[in-house]
Amino acid sequence: MKKYFFKELRDYLELNNQKINTDLENDEFFTGISSINFSSNSELTFFHNFKYKNLLSSTKAKACFIGAEYKEYLPKSCCPIIVEDPYLAFALSTNFFYPKQKSNNNIHPSVNIGKNVFLGKNIQINSNVVINENSNIADNCIISDNSTIGPNVSIDKDTIIMFNSVIKDTIIGKSCLIQSGAIIGDKGFGFTPKNKIEIRHIGNVVIGNNVEIGSNTTIDKSSLSSTIIEDNVRIDNLVQIAHGVVIGRNTIIAAQTGISGSTKIGENCIIGGQVGIAGHLIIGNNVKIAGKSGVTKNIKDNSVIAGFPAIDIKLWRKNIINQLKQIK
Repeated sequence: MKKYFFKELRDYLELNNQKINTDLENDEFFTGISSINFSSNSELTFFHNFKYKNLLSSTKAKACFIGAEYKEYLPKSCCPIIVEDPYLAFALSTNFFYPKQKSNNNIHPSVNIGKNVFLGKNIQINSNVVINENSNIADNCIISDNSTIGPNVSIDKDTIIMFNSVIKDTIIGKSCLIQSGAIIGDKGFGFTPKNKIEIRHIGNVVIGNNVEIGSNTTIDKSSLSSTIIEDNVRIDNLVQIAHGVVIGRNTIIAAQTGISGSTKIGENCIIGGQVGIAGHLIIGNNVKIAGKSGVTKNIKDNSVIAGFPAIDIKLWRKNIINQLKQIK
C-alpha cells in the first residue's frame, strides 16, 4: 500500500496557496482520503457541511481538514488540520493522492490514422482509435480506446479524450477532459417543419481551455458558424447542447439539461439538473437556475429562477406555498 507523507501533502497545498495550522508531524503518512464515516485510521478526511457534524466524534480518520470552530468535535485520535476552506483543501488533496493521468507516449498498432493528420510530442493513443483527415493533436494528449477523432478536429495540449467518444468538426483547447461516450460536432436538429427538408450544418464546435464535458453528453455543431463553450466550463453527464449555443466562462451545467439552438448563456451561471432552456434566448451573467426548471424567456444578469415557466425563485416559492395551502 502506497504511503503519502504529510510533508509532501503540506508542500503541495502551500504551493496552491493554502495556509495550514496543525500539530501533525511531517513524517506522518496517509494511505488515501475518504469520507468522515468511512475513513480508516491511516486515511485523511474533511468536514465542510454542518449537517454531518454528528459524524465527527466517531470518525476513525488519522486527520481531518476542518475549520477552527469545529475542531473540538473531533475525537482525540483524529488530528485537526485547520484550513480556511476544508472543501477546497479536500479537492486539492484528491489531485495530490490521485494525480491526473499522463501520456505514456505510446500509439497502439491498431490505431487508424487518415490523411493530413498532425501528431505532437508525447501523445498516447489507445487501441481501435480512428483519427480521420485534417486533424491535429497537440503535445501530451491522451485518446482513449475506441474513440473516433475527425475529420477537421484540432485538440490542444494536455487534453484527455476518454473511451468511446466521437468528435468531428471541433476545436478543443488546452487541458480539457472529454469523458466517455461524448458526441461532439454532429449535425444539429434542423429541417423545415412542413417538408422535412434537412438544413445542412456546415459550422463547427469551439471549446475553450480547461473545460470538462461529461459522459454521454452531446454538443451539436452550428449550422453556419460555431457552437461555443468558453473557458473553465463544467458540463455534467447526459447534457444536450444544440447547434449555435454559446456558453460563457465558468458556467456549470448539471446532468440531463437540454439547451435549444442559438441560445446564449452568460458567464458564471449555475444550471441545475433536468433544466430545459428554449431556443434563441439570452441568459445573463451570474444566473442560477433551479433543477427541473423550464426557461422560456430571456433572463437578466444575477437572477435566481425556478419552476415552469421559470420565474424569480422567491415568487416561485410563494406560489408553491399557496398551492399547498389550497390543497389542505
